[in-house]
Amino acid sequence: MMSVTESAVQQLRSLLQSHAGSSGKGLRVAIAKGGCSGLQYEMSLDARKAGDAIVAREGVEFLVDEESAQLLRGATLDYNDGLTGTGFQILNPNAARTCGCGTSFEPAQPA
Repeated sequence: MMSVTESAVQQLRSLLQSHAGSSGKGLRVAIAKGGCSGLQYEMSLDARKAGDAIVAREGVEFLVDEESAQLLRGATLDYNDGLTGTGFQILNPNAARTCGCGTSFEPAQPA
């Protein structure tokens, strides 16, 4: 399963507190076709769905659908607030190649 840094937990908590109607929601991390490398990461505030893998930390939840969970196994979700980029970032050992912006990737071929 995916791991989540303390920085990502704090940022999600802040997002949930600032958005009306976010009670019972978490951050959905998904993979979809698209982007310049073939697959892209998508994130949104969402409610639990049947079959979701759930990473619960300090009262917040990160939700991953079954299909995306396979490509996110061993990945780390972080939040960076720096001069060169602000936002959630995924460090994914399953990516053979990533695009320059880091939002899309090409999966490594199964061994």
